[in-house]
Amino acid sequence: MGPYAKLNRDRKTAQMTTAAKNPNPGPTDMQAFAFVQSLAAELSKGKVELPSFPDIALRVRKVLSDDNVTQDMVVRVVGSEPALAARLMQIGNSAALNFSGKTITELRTAIARMGFNMVRSAAIAFAMSQLKKQDSLKGLEKPLEDLWKRSAAVAAMSYAVARRFSKVNPDTALLAGLLHGIGQLYILTRSAQHPGLFENQASYNAIVRDWHSAIAKALLENWEMAEEVIEAVSNFEDLERAHSGPVDLTDVVTVGNLLAAFKDHPESIELNMHDVAACKRMKLDRATYEQLIDESEQEIETLRQALGS
Repeated sequence: MGPYAKLNRDRKTAQMTTAAKNPNPGPTDMQAFAFVQSLAAELSKGKVELPSFPDIALRVRKVLSDDNVTQDMVVRVVGSEPALAARLMQIGNSAALNFSGKTITELRTAIARMGFNMVRSAAIAFAMSQLKKQDSLKGLEKPLEDLWKRSAAVAAMSYAVARRFSKVNPDTALLAGLLHGIGQLYILTRSAQHPGLFENQASYNAIVRDWHSAIAKALLENWEMAEEVIEAVSNFEDLERAHSGPVDLTDVVTVGNLLAAFKDHPESIELNMHDVAACKRMKLDRATYEQLIDESEQEIETLRQALGS
Protein backbone atom coordinates (compact mmCIF):
# COMPACT_ATOMS: atom_id res chain seq x y z
CA MET A 1 0.00 0.00 0.00
CA GLY A 2 1.44 3.42 -1.03
CA PRO A 3 1.74 6.33 1.40
CA TYR A 4 -1.23 8.20 -0.06
CA ALA A 5 -3.44 5.13 -0.05
CA LYS A 6 -2.60 4.58 3.63
CA LEU A 7 -3.12 8.24 4.41
CA ASN A 8 -6.48 8.23 2.67
CA ARG A 9 -7.56 5.04 4.43
CA ASP A 10 -6.57 6.40 7.84
CA ARG A 11 -8.33 9.71 7.27
CA LYS A 12 -11.48 8.11 5.91
CA THR A 13 -11.51 5.80 8.91
CA ALA A 14 -11.20 8.77 11.25
CA GLN A 15 -14.05 10.55 9.47
CA MET A 16 -16.26 7.47 9.66
CA THR A 17 -15.49 7.12 13.37
CA THR A 18 -16.46 10.74 13.94
CA ALA A 19 -19.68 10.27 12.00
CA ALA A 20 -20.51 7.14 13.98
CA LYS A 21 -20.25 9.08 17.22
CA ASN A 22 -22.87 11.51 15.97
CA PRO A 23 -26.16 9.60 15.67
CA ASN A 24 -27.97 12.54 14.11
CA PRO A 25 -25.56 14.19 11.67
CA GLY A 26 -26.87 17.41 10.19
CA PRO A 27 -26.81 18.38 6.51
CA THR A 28 -23.45 20.16 6.92
CA ASP A 29 -21.89 17.12 8.61
CA MET A 30 -23.04 14.92 5.75
CA GLN A 31 -21.72 17.38 3.18
CA ALA A 32 -18.36 17.54 4.96
CA PHE A 33 -18.18 13.75 5.03
CA ALA A 34 -19.05 13.51 1.32
CA PHE A 35 -16.48 16.17 0.52
CA VAL A 36 -13.74 14.37 2.44
CA GLN A 37 -14.62 11.14 0.66
CA SER A 38 -14.25 12.89 -2.69
CA LEU A 39 -10.86 14.33 -1.66
CA ALA A 40 -9.68 10.86 -0.61
CA ALA A 41 -10.80 9.39 -3.93
CA GLU A 42 -8.98 12.08 -5.91
CA LEU A 43 -5.78 11.64 -3.91
CA SER A 44 -5.86 7.87 -4.31
CA LYS A 45 -5.83 8.26 -8.10
CA GLY A 46 -2.41 9.88 -7.81
CA LYS A 47 -2.90 12.56 -10.49
CA VAL A 48 -4.15 15.73 -8.83
CA GLU A 49 -4.81 18.88 -10.84
CA LEU A 50 -6.29 22.22 -9.85
CA PRO A 51 -9.83 22.61 -11.21
CA SER A 52 -10.24 25.56 -13.60
CA PHE A 53 -6.52 26.42 -13.48
CA PRO A 54 -5.77 28.76 -16.43
CA ASP A 55 -4.03 27.04 -19.34
CA ILE A 56 -1.20 29.58 -19.63
CA ALA A 57 0.41 28.41 -16.39
CA LEU A 58 0.37 24.82 -17.61
CA ARG A 59 1.93 25.83 -20.94
CA VAL A 60 4.67 27.83 -19.23
CA ARG A 61 5.32 24.93 -16.86
CA LYS A 62 5.54 22.53 -19.81
CA VAL A 63 7.99 24.64 -21.82
CA LEU A 64 10.21 25.25 -18.77
CA SER A 65 10.32 21.53 -18.00
CA ASP A 66 12.35 21.03 -21.20
CA ASP A 67 16.07 20.98 -20.35
CA ASN A 68 16.79 22.41 -23.81
CA VAL A 69 14.38 25.32 -23.50
CA THR A 70 15.56 28.58 -25.05
CA GLN A 71 14.68 32.14 -24.21
CA ASP A 72 12.92 32.48 -27.59
CA MET A 73 10.62 29.58 -26.73
CA VAL A 74 9.71 31.14 -23.38
CA VAL A 75 9.12 34.55 -24.97
CA ARG A 76 6.74 33.00 -27.51
CA VAL A 77 4.69 31.17 -24.88
CA VAL A 78 4.52 34.10 -22.46
CA GLY A 79 3.85 36.57 -25.27
CA SER A 80 0.74 34.62 -26.24
CA GLU A 81 -0.94 35.90 -23.06
CA PRO A 82 -0.66 39.74 -23.06
CA ALA A 83 -1.80 40.10 -19.45
CA LEU A 84 0.92 37.71 -18.26
CA ALA A 85 3.51 39.45 -20.42
CA ALA A 86 2.52 42.76 -18.82
CA ARG A 87 2.85 41.18 -15.37
CA LEU A 88 6.39 40.00 -16.20
CA MET A 89 7.32 43.48 -17.36
CA GLN A 90 6.06 44.86 -14.05
CA ILE A 91 8.08 42.33 -12.05
CA GLY A 92 11.19 42.95 -14.15
CA ASN A 93 10.95 46.66 -13.38
CA SER A 94 10.17 46.19 -9.66
CA ALA A 95 12.54 47.42 -6.98
CA ALA A 96 13.37 43.80 -6.11
CA LEU A 97 15.02 43.22 -9.50
CA ASN A 98 15.71 46.61 -11.07
CA PHE A 99 18.85 47.56 -9.18
CA SER A 100 20.04 49.94 -11.93
CA GLY A 101 16.84 51.96 -11.96
CA LYS A 102 16.72 51.69 -15.76
CA THR A 103 13.24 50.81 -17.01
CA ILE A 104 13.04 47.92 -19.46
CA THR A 105 10.46 47.87 -22.26
CA GLU A 106 11.00 44.49 -23.96
CA LEU A 107 9.61 41.16 -22.77
CA ARG A 108 12.83 39.36 -23.76
CA THR A 109 14.86 41.65 -21.49
CA ALA A 110 12.40 41.21 -18.62
CA ILE A 111 12.65 37.42 -18.89
CA ALA A 112 16.44 37.57 -19.02
CA ARG A 113 16.48 39.77 -15.91
CA MET A 114 14.05 37.54 -14.03
CA GLY A 115 15.40 34.11 -14.95
CA PHE A 116 13.27 31.06 -15.74
CA ASN A 117 12.53 30.22 -12.08
CA MET A 118 10.87 33.57 -11.48
CA VAL A 119 9.04 33.37 -14.81
CA ARG A 120 7.58 30.06 -13.61
CA SER A 121 6.52 31.73 -10.36
CA ALA A 122 5.00 34.68 -12.19
CA ALA A 123 2.97 32.38 -14.46
CA ILE A 124 1.61 30.45 -11.47
CA ALA A 125 0.89 33.71 -9.65
CA PHE A 126 -0.97 35.06 -12.68
CA ALA A 127 -3.03 31.89 -12.98
CA MET A 128 -3.90 31.92 -9.29
CA SER A 129 -5.01 35.55 -9.47
CA GLN A 130 -7.25 34.76 -12.45
CA LEU A 131 -9.16 31.93 -10.77
CA LYS A 132 -11.68 34.30 -9.22
CA LYS A 133 -12.83 35.20 -12.74
CA GLN A 134 -13.78 31.63 -13.61
CA ASP A 135 -17.54 31.11 -14.06
CA SER A 136 -17.34 27.73 -12.33
CA LEU A 137 -16.07 29.44 -9.15
CA LYS A 138 -18.75 32.13 -8.87
CA GLY A 139 -19.47 32.95 -5.25
CA LEU A 140 -15.91 32.19 -4.12
CA GLU A 141 -14.40 35.49 -5.24
CA LYS A 142 -13.74 36.77 -1.71
CA PRO A 143 -11.99 33.68 -0.25
CA LEU A 144 -10.04 33.25 -3.50
CA GLU A 145 -8.89 36.87 -3.35
CA ASP A 146 -7.95 36.57 0.33
CA LEU A 147 -5.93 33.41 -0.27
CA TRP A 148 -4.24 34.94 -3.29
CA LYS A 149 -3.22 38.08 -1.38
CA ARG A 150 -1.82 35.97 1.46
CA SER A 151 0.14 33.82 -1.00
CA ALA A 152 1.67 36.87 -2.67
CA ALA A 153 2.59 38.36 0.71
CA VAL A 154 4.27 35.13 1.89
CA ALA A 155 6.10 34.83 -1.45
CA ALA A 156 7.51 38.37 -1.22
CA MET A 157 8.49 37.96 2.43
CA SER A 158 10.12 34.57 1.77
CA TYR A 159 12.16 36.15 -1.03
CA ALA A 160 13.46 38.85 1.34
CA VAL A 161 14.14 36.36 4.15
CA ALA A 162 16.09 34.06 1.80
CA ARG A 163 18.27 36.93 0.62
CA ARG A 164 19.15 38.20 4.09
CA PHE A 165 19.14 35.21 6.42
CA SER A 166 20.12 32.20 4.32
CA LYS A 167 21.98 30.87 1.31
CA VAL A 168 18.70 29.64 -0.18
CA ASN A 169 18.01 30.84 -3.74
CA PRO A 170 15.57 33.77 -3.35
CA ASP A 171 13.77 32.86 -6.59
CA THR A 172 13.09 29.37 -5.24
CA ALA A 173 11.89 30.90 -1.97
CA LEU A 174 9.51 33.14 -3.93
CA LEU A 175 8.06 30.10 -5.70
CA ALA A 176 7.70 28.05 -2.50
CA GLY A 177 6.12 30.98 -0.67
CA LEU A 178 3.69 31.48 -3.51
CA LEU A 179 2.73 27.81 -3.42
CA HIS A 180 2.48 27.52 0.37
CA GLY A 181 -1.34 27.66 0.18
CA ILE A 182 -1.80 25.53 -2.95
CA GLY A 183 -3.46 22.72 -0.99
CA GLN A 184 -5.92 25.22 0.49
CA LEU A 185 -6.54 26.57 -2.99
CA TYR A 186 -7.34 23.09 -4.27
CA ILE A 187 -9.82 22.49 -1.45
CA LEU A 188 -11.40 25.89 -2.03
CA THR A 189 -11.88 25.32 -5.77
CA ARG A 190 -13.29 21.84 -5.17
CA SER A 191 -15.67 23.16 -2.54
CA ALA A 192 -17.53 25.04 -5.28
CA GLN A 193 -19.46 21.80 -5.78
CA HIS A 194 -20.36 21.69 -2.07
CA PRO A 195 -21.59 25.23 -1.22
CA GLY A 196 -23.16 24.11 2.04
CA LEU A 197 -19.70 23.55 3.52
CA PHE A 198 -19.39 27.27 4.19
CA GLU A 199 -22.43 27.18 6.47
CA ASN A 200 -20.16 25.72 9.14
CA GLN A 201 -16.83 27.53 8.94
CA ALA A 202 -15.34 25.42 11.73
CA SER A 203 -16.03 22.23 9.78
CA TYR A 204 -14.52 23.68 6.61
CA ASN A 205 -11.45 24.94 8.49
CA ALA A 206 -10.95 21.47 9.98
CA ILE A 207 -10.96 19.94 6.49
CA VAL A 208 -8.37 22.48 5.33
CA ARG A 209 -6.20 21.86 8.39
CA ASP A 210 -6.26 18.08 8.03
CA TRP A 211 -5.92 17.80 4.26
CA HIS A 212 -4.10 20.75 2.69
CA SER A 213 -0.53 19.46 3.21
CA ALA A 214 -1.18 16.03 1.67
CA ILE A 215 -3.02 17.60 -1.26
CA ALA A 216 -0.24 20.15 -1.83
CA LYS A 217 2.34 17.36 -1.86
CA ALA A 218 0.36 15.28 -4.38
CA LEU A 219 -0.33 18.30 -6.60
CA LEU A 220 3.27 19.51 -6.67
CA GLU A 221 4.58 16.01 -7.31
CA ASN A 222 2.22 15.83 -10.28
CA TRP A 223 3.63 19.18 -11.45
CA GLU A 224 7.14 17.70 -11.08
CA MET A 225 8.29 20.49 -8.78
CA ALA A 226 11.71 20.25 -7.14
CA GLU A 227 11.81 18.09 -4.02
CA GLU A 228 12.92 20.99 -1.81
CA VAL A 229 9.87 23.01 -2.89
CA ILE A 230 7.53 20.08 -2.17
CA GLU A 231 9.19 19.60 1.23
CA ALA A 232 8.86 23.30 2.10
CA VAL A 233 5.19 23.55 1.09
CA SER A 234 4.36 20.33 2.93
CA ASN A 235 6.18 21.11 6.20
CA PHE A 236 6.42 24.89 6.68
CA GLU A 237 3.78 24.79 9.43
CA ASP A 238 5.93 22.56 11.64
CA LEU A 239 7.28 25.25 13.98
CA GLU A 240 9.36 22.75 15.97
CA ARG A 241 10.94 21.11 12.93
CA ALA A 242 14.50 19.99 13.62
CA HIS A 243 17.21 19.29 11.05
CA SER A 244 20.97 19.41 10.81
CA GLY A 245 22.93 21.71 8.55
CA PRO A 246 22.28 25.30 7.43
CA VAL A 247 18.99 27.14 7.09
CA ASP A 248 16.98 25.50 4.30
CA LEU A 249 14.02 26.39 2.10
CA THR A 250 11.47 25.02 4.57
CA ASP A 251 12.92 27.28 7.29
CA VAL A 252 12.66 30.26 4.95
CA VAL A 253 8.98 29.64 4.13
CA THR A 254 8.17 28.99 7.81
CA VAL A 255 9.64 32.38 8.72
CA GLY A 256 8.24 34.10 5.62
CA ASN A 257 4.74 32.90 6.49
CA LEU A 258 5.13 33.98 10.12
CA LEU A 259 6.45 37.45 9.29
CA ALA A 260 3.80 38.02 6.63
CA ALA A 261 1.10 37.12 9.16
CA PHE A 262 2.38 39.57 11.77
CA LYS A 263 3.72 42.35 9.53
CA ASP A 264 0.87 44.65 10.56
CA HIS A 265 1.24 43.68 14.24
CA PRO A 266 4.96 44.14 15.00
CA GLU A 267 4.27 44.30 18.73
CA SER A 268 3.30 40.59 18.60
CA ILE A 269 6.15 39.34 16.45
CA GLU A 270 8.72 38.61 19.16
CA LEU A 271 6.28 36.55 21.21
CA ASN A 272 5.27 34.54 18.15
CA MET A 273 8.88 33.95 17.05
CA HIS A 274 10.05 32.83 20.50
CA ASP A 275 9.69 29.04 20.17
CA VAL A 276 9.98 28.72 16.38
CA ALA A 277 12.96 26.50 15.53
CA ALA A 278 13.57 28.19 12.15
CA CYS A 279 13.78 31.62 13.82
CA LYS A 280 16.37 30.26 16.23
CA ARG A 281 18.43 28.83 13.36
CA MET A 282 18.38 32.26 11.69
CA LYS A 283 19.05 34.02 15.02
CA LEU A 284 16.02 36.13 14.23
CA ASP A 285 14.60 38.40 16.92
CA ARG A 286 12.53 41.57 16.89
CA ALA A 287 15.56 43.76 16.21
CA THR A 288 16.65 41.76 13.16
CA TYR A 289 13.04 41.56 12.00
CA GLU A 290 12.70 45.34 12.21
CA GLN A 291 15.98 45.69 10.31
CA LEU A 292 14.67 43.35 7.62
CA ILE A 293 11.51 45.42 7.23
CA ASP A 294 13.45 48.68 7.30
CA GLU A 295 15.87 47.53 4.59
CA SER A 296 13.44 45.51 2.49
CA GLU A 297 10.03 47.14 2.84
CA GLN A 298 10.02 48.69 -0.62
CA GLU A 299 11.35 45.49 -2.18
CA ILE A 300 8.73 43.37 -0.40
CA GLU A 301 5.87 45.72 -1.22
CA THR A 302 6.73 46.24 -4.89
CA LEU A 303 7.30 42.52 -5.43
CA ARG A 304 3.99 41.72 -3.73
CA GLN A 305 2.20 44.23 -5.93
CA ALA A 306 4.01 43.05 -9.06
CA LEU A 307 2.87 39.48 -8.41
CA GLY A 308 -0.63 40.88 -8.69
CA SER A 309 -1.77 41.25 -5.08
